Amino acid sequence: MIVLEGGHTDHRSVSSTMQVNGLGNGVTENNGHDQVVVTDVTAGKKYSGTHEDMTLEEMYANDGDFDDEDDSDWDPLENHITVPTWFCVNCTLVNLDGAIYCHICGEHKESGILRHGFLASSLHEADSVTNKSLEHNGKSEASCSQSMAPHKLTAVGFDERMLLHSEVEMKSHPHPERPDRLRAIAASLATAGIFPGRCRSIPAREITREELLMVHSDENINSVQLSSQCVASYFTPDTYANKDSALAARLAAGLCADLASAIYSGRAKNGFALVRPPGHHAGVKHAMGFCLHNNAAVAASAAQAAGAKKVLILDWDVHHGNGTQEIYEQNKTVLYVSLHRHEGGKFYPGTGAAHEFGSMGGEGYCVNVPWSRGGVGDNDYLFAFEHIVLPIAREFAPDFTIISAGFDAARGDPLGCCDVTPVGYAQMTKMLTSLSKGKLLVILEGGYNLRSISSSATAVIKVLLGEKPESMMENVVPSKSGLRTVLDVLKIQNNFWPILGPIFSDLQSRWGSYAIQEIKKKKKRRFVVPLWWKLGRKKFLHHTLSEQLRLNARKRIKSSLWL
Repeated sequence: MIVLEGGHTDHRSVSSTMQVNGLGNGVTENNGHDQVVVTDVTAGKKYSGTHEDMTLEEMYANDGDFDDEDDSDWDPLENHITVPTWFCVNCTLVNLDGAIYCHICGEHKESGILRHGFLASSLHEADSVTNKSLEHNGKSEASCSQSMAPHKLTAVGFDERMLLHSEVEMKSHPHPERPDRLRAIAASLATAGIFPGRCRSIPAREITREELLMVHSDENINSVQLSSQCVASYFTPDTYANKDSALAARLAAGLCADLASAIYSGRAKNGFALVRPPGHHAGVKHAMGFCLHNNAAVAASAAQAAGAKKVLILDWDVHHGNGTQEIYEQNKTVLYVSLHRHEGGKFYPGTGAAHEFGSMGGEGYCVNVPWSRGGVGDNDYLFAFEHIVLPIAREFAPDFTIISAGFDAARGDPLGCCDVTPVGYAQMTKMLTSLSKGKLLVILEGGYNLRSISSSATAVIKVLLGEKPESMMENVVPSKSGLRTVLDVLKIQNNFWPILGPIFSDLQSRWGSYAIQEIKKKKKRRFVVPLWWKLGRKKFLHHTLSEQLRLNARKRIKSSLWL
């Protein structure tokens, strides 16, 4: 569903799934970043259910008013009390005004992360940089790279107009998919002298309708275009658009298409698409999960138009790329491999189980590695790469490789809650450079902690430039849950990729008892994991983490009033 605000048009011609709603519900939104009003804006309203009875969506809609007691005895003072707060620029979570550092990520209130990226000190104010030598060394290397031929350089796709895509009306906190994500990565690359400097830029253009029709239906294209006629619109409750979002989406897709064509034809060594809005949740018909057009699918189509017969799309975003899978699940010329949190379908978007392996002749060309829990780190990812990803990819022998590079599985990300480090991302990238003669395009997807996303993206681009990862982890030992996931996937995919048979047998003989041991222990600690760790809804998890602080502050204020 799309909710349109501030526009007048005939929606019937676009989609039967679209409807127009008004803005007002009698509640004034707080657009500022400096205070939260601690009041019951729906004065007199009583909630019939308890806090435990409410869904996360209902919690979000009710703005955190979960008190079961009758608060009428301290009216009307509550209607005039405010608690000054600030939102962390790094993770967007709310903090009390007296705090200097974010209580979640530790970032300084006046952090310079938007000026210097992850090279800015997290403990000091804006102008403090953690390592000036990185900046100096980067610039000296940049000057040496100017004499290199363009086809030997890494190409980067970026356009400032993609920063225009933003949520018009801020809700209780900033939306995690925000323009600062690109700003932080661009600042990191500039401070390190990587881009501009050691990489070359490609000009941006808007993708054409004909190119989009190779992967999307008219319904997707028309609904995204329709949003340009409205001040604010929503495709789903957490997928926003403004009047510039359609332009940003076309620019992102156009950059990805041109990067793919340039790399495959030899006009660039490899490339990084620094783009937004992201794309891997966008399916044939629908925009969802912060995604409007599917950039990776558009890039794969462009590579094939340039002559590539087989394309590999490796998706390491913490959320399953349901849109990419939908587009290519019946296609033998595109191999889609995704590593993501799944947890039995409880983690957003709920798709991507190991038994989803393709259909209608495309069986085996969809490979899902669904982690059963949060907290997954480098060892599990590298173990899966060594025993699943690379054996299948080498057998497939792609002519072109695309990484759907979401960095929300990175350590510190507020939505992914996993533990992959920049070194882990760099090593996975290095492993993939051995495919398709190095013809590799990395496309930005998710990632919502600015320090995590900028450091990880920089580590990946350094590998594209030919640098070795800071360290190479060898003979990694997986977690027990990670090992079980790998064994489950091998058992299923062995039906389509016989090369996996010996690997499966070897792992069972060496690690079988190790995996079974954990099953018995897991029953004993089944309910120890905190509830918030298991909830994977993108927007509502983000809200729940910050809401607790507001509730605690409200209780303290009530106590002080009675005193």
